[in-house]
Amino acid sequence: MTATKPDYDNLTLICPVDCGNAPKKAQLKELNIAFAKHDIAFIIENMTEDVIWNIVGGKRIQGKERLVEALNQMKNSKITELEISNIITHGYTGSANGIMRLGNNKSYAFCNVYLFNSSAKNAKIKEITSYVIEVS
Repeated sequence: MTATKPDYDNLTLICPVDCGNAPKKAQLKELNIAFAKHDIAFIIENMTEDVIWNIVGGKRIQGKERLVEALNQMKNSKITELEISNIITHGYTGSANGIMRLGNNKSYAFCNVYLFNSSAKNAKIKEITSYVIEVS
């Protein structure tokens, strides 16, 4: 079953109801929403100082400072709809996949694989590997 929130600060969110039934699932749901809304403060709060973001086929970003720079460069990409299909977590790892739809009528399928700094429910993310492809 999916739940749709029609206007999440001008972002339509489509997400399975069970995406928030565990602390890390809720964290990854909110993190993906923060990426879509360009909420850099929330993103940085959930990362380790030496975070690594591997964008497959693109670039590798290391450290919070460089992450902020990369996120600021992405601010012009207005995401109007975020559809999260699955969020899976276990121990030190997690993943989320779905589709982002932009205001320019482009859509991107994504899968992010996360590595946490511990298995605790309040763990921070120390590595993200992102797979992103344009879809019609």
